[in-house]
Amino acid sequence: MALQAVDPLSMAGLVAHLELVPDVVLLPAEQRHHAEVAVVAVDRLTADVVAGMRRAATDVGTPVVLVGDLDESELVTAVECRVVAVLPRSAASADRLRHSVMTAAAGGGLMPPNLVGALIKDVERLQCQLLEQTGGAPRSRLTRREEEVLRMMAEGLDTAEIAVKLSYSERTVKNVIYGVTTRFNLRNRPHAVAYAVRSGLI
Repeated sequence: MALQAVDPLSMAGLVAHLELVPDVVLLPAEQRHHAEVAVVAVDRLTADVVAGMRRAATDVGTPVVLVGDLDESELVTAVECRVVAVLPRSAASADRLRHSVMTAAAGGGLMPPNLVGALIKDVERLQCQLLEQTGGAPRSRLTRREEEVLRMMAEGLDTAEIAVKLSYSERTVKNVIYGVTTRFNLRNRPHAVAYAVRSGLI
């Protein structure tokens, strides 16, 4: 895991909360490209913060747990920067931080309720744009396997749990999710679930 914070005090807090978590290894900054999850603590999404996160998303593509407060208007930008979990500073207890990190590592996502609503609205807007581009023709349907995986993701199961329930390998589950997000031009797993629900695909 890689850590990034806007000030030494925030960094010390992240280290104190995460350094004793089983199976978690905190990597030095020069090795952050090897991380499976990045935790970024910010006061707000400034232009400099966004620029750095965009570079990291392009170069490494590591899922990000963002500790900070987001406005609904900033959600799309955060998702584009590979943010899969948002933990408001006021709610950033040690247990919630650890849970967010483990969820991200397992391929899941966590958003505060108000941001989930904003994400669904954004998906609805995207759906309208896609229908306009295709002249109102429906997009290709989901395969049975894709439906099963998306339904279980909607129920909150992570990649490993889905693999066990469906008797697939975790790689197969990840490939199914990648196929859906690519075909429908979606940003990440929560976006895929929201799109599938709003579109009546599951």
